[in-house]
Amino acid sequence: MRIPRTPPQLMDLLTRKIDPGKFPTIIQHGLTPPRPYLHWDKLRHYSPPAGLTHEEWWLGIKMARNLKAIDLLDKAGAPFKFSIPDVVLQEAHQIDLGAGGQVELPEPITNPQTRDRYVVSSLIEEAITSSQLEGAATTREVAKQMLVTGREPRDLGERMIFNNYRTIEYIRTLTKTPLTPELVLDIHRHITENTLDDPSGCGRLRTAAEKRVVADSYGEVFHDPPNAGELEDRMISMCAFANKQTPDYFVHPAIRAIILHFWLAYDHPFVDGNGRTARALFYWSMLSSGYWLFEFISISTILRKAPVKYARSFLYTETDDNDLTYFLIAQAQVIRRAVVALQHYIAKKAAEVRQAQRHTRALYLFNHRQVDLISHALRHPGDRYTIAGHQHTHNVTYQTARTDLLNLEKRGLLVGRKLGKKMTFTTPVDLSDVLLKLE
Repeated sequence: MRIPRTPPQLMDLLTRKIDPGKFPTIIQHGLTPPRPYLHWDKLRHYSPPAGLTHEEWWLGIKMARNLKAIDLLDKAGAPFKFSIPDVVLQEAHQIDLGAGGQVELPEPITNPQTRDRYVVSSLIEEAITSSQLEGAATTREVAKQMLVTGREPRDLGERMIFNNYRTIEYIRTLTKTPLTPELVLDIHRHITENTLDDPSGCGRLRTAAEKRVVADSYGEVFHDPPNAGELEDRMISMCAFANKQTPDYFVHPAIRAIILHFWLAYDHPFVDGNGRTARALFYWSMLSSGYWLFEFISISTILRKAPVKYARSFLYTETDDNDLTYFLIAQAQVIRRAVVALQHYIAKKAAEVRQAQRHTRALYLFNHRQVDLISHALRHPGDRYTIAGHQHTHNVTYQTARTDLLNLEKRGLLVGRKLGKKMTFTTPVDLSDVLLKLE
């Protein structure tokens, strides 16, 4: 990926000798810019309106962008700013409809007794993909098996995923807690424990000797973050923004969460784990603002499919006079896609529940955890089940999980075998027939 072409500076354009007769045309075309919200790097390849140069067209567009400043400053002390074009308004509206209001969910997902399984599934997905974005090499299947069974991580990649999972669980308990610098450090500590080359970097700000830049494998620097000596004050300002103390005008909650994500990523306050911490703060902000459905949503799954687009939106912001709008548009689209993905997941799960309920009347003999296991087994013949896995999937005690599985074994729905010190269970090949006999 290359660094985008830096746009002409607005003051330079304004001080040029421009024919006064052109200004009405410049303003007219600035007020009706091409869509989407184009950076100079893209706009310069478009044909400008008749009678205007690319620079004059860009001048009109920049003059028409109604940018509002926030307290995040670049290294030169200039503020970051953003606008709310129609595309951001539309995405914010869809986020409100899809993640903050009354969403029709199947009963097993809304039922307090059974919803933990679906929350756990989402936590697992986000933990895995967020860590893979930062370089964790473990496969999804191995990582999921580790989290479901509760076994200890065996390498660095698994430890990153394990930490991410526990951190997101932790954040779910903080939705009524204001963000403070101490809490940000605590979140970073949860994320990076036992994963850093220098363990002392866990849960603290980087020092002047620990200069960090974002660069590619060829050494091209994409981002050179602020000096370490500024980080304490910057984090205080970030927390004030996160807690809605600044600015002195309304900021849509989803937009605030996206800016908070950018803020920590820009300041890059830690020796490592900045991306994972930024996404964790995004989740904290969304859940704290009442977007309860984000317990079930994984944005990293979407980001992982288009990492270049994410990085480019960051570079567009930095190269175009600190205009955060590029990042807002990109991230709002990611959120909306994640909400849509969840809706598809919900529809699929609802269909599975209905199918299981139609399959047999014998399910009334079992509790909801056992029904869930039976439904899974009907769709995945040959899968193995363990007590620890059942325990973690449903967030219950070991004894409750053990009782569930032994009861199913007693009724002939599971076949237990001992592998070493651990009991494993599989389903009989005639599971459907066994269920029919129980009716």
